[in-house]
Amino acid sequence: MRADCKGWSAAALAGLALALTTGLWAQESTPSSTTPASPPTAQPAPGTTPVGGDTEAAAVDPDKVVEPGSQKINVKPGSIDDVSAVGNREIGGRGAGNWYSVDTEIKMGKMYAMEIEKSSRFITDPVVTEYVNRIGQKIVKNSDCKVPFTIKVIDSDEINAFALPGGFFFVTSGLILNADEEAELAGVMAHETAHVCAHHAVREMTRLNYAQLGAIPLVMIGGWTGIALYESVEIAVPKAFMHVSREFEEQADYLGVQYMYRAGYDPQAYITFFEKVQALEKRKPGAVAKVFADHPQTPDRILHSQEEIARILPARDEYAVTTSEFDDIKARLARIENKRRLTDSKDTKKPSLRRGSTGTGDPTSPSSTSTGNSSSGDQPTLHRRDGQN
Repeated sequence: MRADCKGWSAAALAGLALALTTGLWAQESTPSSTTPASPPTAQPAPGTTPVGGDTEAAAVDPDKVVEPGSQKINVKPGSIDDVSAVGNREIGGRGAGNWYSVDTEIKMGKMYAMEIEKSSRFITDPVVTEYVNRIGQKIVKNSDCKVPFTIKVIDSDEINAFALPGGFFFVTSGLILNADEEAELAGVMAHETAHVCAHHAVREMTRLNYAQLGAIPLVMIGGWTGIALYESVEIAVPKAFMHVSREFEEQADYLGVQYMYRAGYDPQAYITFFEKVQALEKRKPGAVAKVFADHPQTPDRILHSQEEIARILPARDEYAVTTSEFDDIKARLARIENKRRLTDSKDTKKPSLRRGSTGTGDPTSPSSTSTGNSSSGDQPTLHRRDGQN
């Protein structure tokens, strides 16, 4: 069947997606549709069990620097707690809790990625895209994912990042520009990568199927929605792709910290950036995309991440915080964004004004920013265990 979706409404896209995914669901579902079933009972995943319940904000200090290994405990070799086993673990794979194969995940993710690409404007500058892709692939290489990742940068002021099943990953330019360090960008990408590695989207869909087994699958009675992924662009996608449970969000925290640590980054940046985003949304509502802000870093989640860093991450003499290349990329991206805003000016009858360069110290002046890949001579800023740089 050939489907040309150009110009289709959100409802039509939902209908197409419904037909395709309902078929995939029928092929992948292993339990009998005539026999009622219950979802398997299991203990909460590591990193998701509340520590004495939700903690009051005053009791948690998000700026507290927690050193890896400062409260080291012994972990079971090969378990989800064993950071040395990353890449050789099966997390959330196919079984009673996941009815979908990896091939099906890739097909679903690709279908929605194509729709997003039709409706979006992307940053195509090769220097920026190569850099972001390199950071993302470094995280993927140090993760439990078994699928190749396609990473693209969306031209949008909103702070957002999301990964579809099968490794289709999108980052907005607003996210990059609001990160102060490379480790902060890596932390967000590690969190979204963890959702893919742990198959959270299809595990959420499996839970919905269990809830409606013996009747009409929930994906057919309201499990679809038009989600504004960023700005005013709305795509009809399954709710499970963008709104996973709190348990899965906490597990993505748990795995994401491990992945960025394995990639050499300061795990403390994971906590600080999500806290920074939450504070920005309070000061400037709408700056953070809704799908990205739906699961804020609660005090309980912050406490879990701090405990994880102290207890299961081995001590390390130093780790990367940022690089001069990151600063170069931000300056380059800012120039691209400024040029785009001038081009998009609605009132073309009035002259467009911009501030002139104040000298070589101007971060947006061509003379102050590298226009090529500076990774060959770039040295990362390293954080020592004693807190000195």
